[in-house]
Amino acid sequence: MLIDQIRADLIEATKAQEKMRQRTLRSVIAAVQEASVSGTEAKELDDDAVLAVIKAQVKRRVDAAEAFEAGGRADRAEEERAEMKVLEEYLPAAMSDEELESIVAGVMEANSFETRADMGNAMKAVNAEVAGRADGRRVADLVKSRLN
Repeated sequence: MLIDQIRADLIEATKAQEKMRQRTLRSVIAAVQEASVSGTEAKELDDDAVLAVIKAQVKRRVDAAEAFEAGGRADRAEEERAEMKVLEEYLPAAMSDEELESIVAGVMEANSFETRADMGNAMKAVNAEVAGRADGRRVADLVKSRLN
């Protein structure tokens, strides 16, 4: 499981005294534990749920880096970006633009999505195919560009 890999990597980072990597992996493990106990009962998260937590952590760091950059704190922005790079190691490789365009075109054609009214259904169908390997904004922009 992915969380087991993250825990093993934390042990390695601790042995190698990689402070930033340790801090990042600890925060992800804490976020996963928090997600697993949220709700009515504690449950073990599967890899997809762990990936969702990691994606949320990446987005948080992107937003923080932008905020630090805007506030004139380039040093803190760099720290956030470095942590983001550590987290991205656990995410599946992002799709190329060509690959994403091909999937969007195929889904749109197969389901006869043509008007803006189909946007929600089109996004749902495309996201099921993409399975988190592309940014939602990229997907939405491509779907929008193909709808009349």
